[in-house]
Formats: sequence, structure tokens, C-alpha cells
Amino acid sequence: MKIWLYRIFWILIATGVAVVFYFANVSQQRQILHAPKISIHAADENAFLTRPELLARLQLSRLFRRDMHVNELNIHRIERSIAAMAEVKKVEVFKHLGASWEIKLELRKPIARIFNSKGQSYYLDQDGFMMYRSALHTARTLVFSGHISDAYNPRLHCDFINNSNLKSSQKIGQIYRISNYVCNDPLMHQLIGQVYLEADGDFILIPLLGEQQIIFGQARTAKEVADKFERLSHFYKEALPHEGWNKYKEISVKYEGQIVCRKK
Repeated sequence: MKIWLYRIFWILIATGVAVVFYFANVSQQRQILHAPKISIHAADENAFLTRPELLARLQLSRLFRRDMHVNELNIHRIERSIAAMAEVKKVEVFKHLGASWEIKLELRKPIARIFNSKGQSYYLDQDGFMMYRSALHTARTLVFSGHISDAYNPRLHCDFINNSNLKSSQKIGQIYRISNYVCNDPLMHQLIGQVYLEADGDFILIPLLGEQQIIFGQARTAKEVADKFERLSHFYKEALPHEGWNKYKEISVKYEGQIVCRKK
């Protein structure tokens, strides 16, 4: 008899605990969801997406609202939606206990702004992805203009533009190679502000200091780009301090192993 009473007692306890957990879960699911904690990591000062802008986009997509209940939150849909944003490199969305949740973002780093011949303007990031121009933000990057026919294409990526054998990549791969080098070289980053693409396919670099223009030629491979910039860097460090910044109107590194200068 005592054994049966003992068993009934523990069955009642287990049932009671289950009922408590059930109603506690129902109560939690009916809670009003808190606004998310948002952490945004940007590689530099060029943050193309802010917390208020992200919240506004989620609200516009009806993925979040101020009076939303906990059971309505779909973190997988939200994560997919944010990952599809052009400014976002990586995203993680977490649900915590209660009504709290969190979004962690890593933003893309723009390294070039392109003005093409079709009247479009867009950015190229350090991984070779295109980012559409933001009406709210501008980035301090290398500016490319001239005879650039490459249209904005969000599906274009670095594996494609770095392949010099693909004719359809047009000039975007060469733009990436030049801007990627300039972005990562302290001297060139401070020196070069704009790049113009001539009709014949040559890139012309326009320095921020001095009145000369630099005939760069083409940028078919990363090795070719590095070689040209190394020659240019050596010239600026060794020759110009003695010759004077305004002595030359044109400096050419177009041809392999040469630096050709034209005086004013």
C-alpha cells in the first residue's frame, strides 16, 4: 500500500511540475518582445548601416514590430533577410530566455566608389562584392570614373572578378585590383584619390598631392599591379623629394620595368 502511495505522490509531483512549466511557457510566449540588442562591427568609419536603419527595415518587412509577442519571433527569417542586405557581410541572430533577443552584424568594407558610363554609382568592397550607393551614407574611398561600362550586379563576387580569363568581367576586375592595393598600402592610400579609365583601357591615377597625373596602364593581374605600384612608390620616396613635387606633368609606369616622366 505504501509503495502505491509513494508512486502516486511522485506522479502528482511530476504532473504538477509539467503543468507549471506548461503555463510558464504559455505565459512567456504571450510576453511582448523586447527590442533587439544590436551589435554592429565595421572595419572602419564607413558604417553603411545603423541600428535605427536596421530596425526600420525589419519593421518595413514585418519581421519585427513594437507590440510583437515572443511566439511570433522567427529568428531564421530575420537572419536570412539581414544576410540579403548588400551592406552585410555576416549576421547572427540569437533568442535568449524571456523576451530578449540579439543581432550581431559584420558590415562590408567599401574600397572603391564607381561612377560608370550608364550613370550608375556603386561601391566595391574588400571582398569584391558590389554595394549599391546609399542615399544616407558616403564612404571615403578611391573614386573611379571614365569609360566604365560595368553595371551594378549584386551577384558579382571576388572569385569572378579576379579571374583574368573571363572576358565578361570587363574592367571591374582591374578596378578591384587597383583599389585593393591602394587600400592596403599606407603611402598609396594617402597619395591616390581618383582614377580615370581612358577609352583605350588605360587607367590614369590622380594624386591628392602635386599636379601630375600617373599613367598606370592596365591591371590585368595582381602581380602586374604590385610591380607598378612598387615602382611608383620608389619614385615618390627617392626621386620626388629631390626633384620637387611639381616638376613633372606626367609619370608613367605603364610599361614593365620603366618609369617615364614628362616635365611641365
